[in-house]
Amino acid sequence: MNRYLLAVVMSVVLALARPAAAQKNTVFSMVRSSGAVTAGCIPNASGRVTINSLSPVETMHVEVRGLPPNTGFDFFVIQLPNAPFGVSWYQGDFTTDSSGTGVGDFVGRFSIETFIVAPGSGPAPTPHTAPPFPDANTNPATAPVHTFHLGVWFDSPAAAAAAGCPNTETPFNGNHTAGIQALSTRNFGNLNGPLRRIQ
Repeated sequence: MNRYLLAVVMSVVLALARPAAAQKNTVFSMVRSSGAVTAGCIPNASGRVTINSLSPVETMHVEVRGLPPNTGFDFFVIQLPNAPFGVSWYQGDFTTDSSGTGVGDFVGRFSIETFIVAPGSGPAPTPHTAPPFPDANTNPATAPVHTFHLGVWFDSPAAAAAAGCPNTETPFNGNHTAGIQALSTRNFGNLNGPLRRIQ
């Protein structure tokens, strides 16, 4: 069963598992990132996100198109849609098919209640120590910081360069060796990301 068909089957199963009255769908778009627009690359890239609220949890279905074919991307929930991005939460990966279309499905808290908090500092594990983005060995203390935006990054600088984008390395993948941001929700205001609309 291919990934897209599996995603459709999972969506149907989740829909049947709850009464229709308990569900509330929110649909919004993602657009080319500021970096991609400035570089004049991936001109046809776009995304569509559907969030299904199931009361104690949300499911997020992400569809992207107009991206390079057979290419890996990394998906994050982020504080700000453009650099410096603020605090960011790694959701997962997807790979585009031969037509440059990709699909990702995620389950979690994707609503006005999405936030990161650190009541105090403490030691943090450091499985990745290589520069230029080694892991921090402690966390900064912070009051709750809401993360209402979404971003998609090329999985490598080489993949971004092959698409005509800058080959800048960023920490936005599991090994902290990603390329530039390809798509984001910068079509919403910095403090009014689309997840804020979901109650």
